[in-house]
Amino acid sequence: MPLEIRLHKYMAECGVASRRKAEKLILSGKVKVNDQVVTQLGTKIDPSSDKVIVNGKLLKRKEEKIYIKLNKPRGVVSAAWDPKETTVIDLVKDIPYRLYPVGRLDKNSEGLMILTNDGELANRLMHPRYEHEKEYIVNVECRITNDELRKLEEGVVIDERKTLPARVKRLGDKQFRIILREGKKRQIRRMLEAVGNKVSRLKRIRIKSIRLGNLATGKYAFLTTSEIQGLVL
Repeated sequence: MPLEIRLHKYMAECGVASRRKAEKLILSGKVKVNDQVVTQLGTKIDPSSDKVIVNGKLLKRKEEKIYIKLNKPRGVVSAAWDPKETTVIDLVKDIPYRLYPVGRLDKNSEGLMILTNDGELANRLMHPRYEHEKEYIVNVECRITNDELRKLEEGVVIDERKTLPARVKRLGDKQFRIILREGKKRQIRRMLEAVGNKVSRLKRIRIKSIRLGNLATGKYAFLTTSEIQGLVL
């Protein structure tokens, strides 16, 4: 069955006016539904099929802004769509909004990703000039030396340019934490190759103020109000 709502409520949701002012517009004959003038208060419409015009302008309901954090598993690609691969969007199919991944993790990496339909915020988070921090736990194939860690911290040359200084902390013989302020393609893997080592496992645990926490692999959670505010600031 169609989901019908009162016309004045729909107009308010579209941002035309308050419900009271929307009623006045209806009574004044300035509202059409499917090209027919409607003046009766209490009229119901189906927003999915009915066309509402106010003062000659077609109304569109404002889309709710959605913000999600996802724990991307290895083997899943960070794309909105791929004909051959499982994507991060496939993991949130039960959400009835068109979402997009913010930034990327390569197919063999795992961990925190943010999905949203807020294009303005997504562009701000991805733009390199803001230098938002991203934190990773990295496991490597060979024991990593203090000299290699120092080089990663100071920056190494990739694509004929030196990477920005990073913050690095050893967690074990073959494991360390690194915090970057940029996001070149496959950056950490290429940085390790530049110092003569190789990534065996790569997991992102933080983007700016958003932490992965104990979110299970392949699962998602809606960001809290405070988390969203932390991204905006």
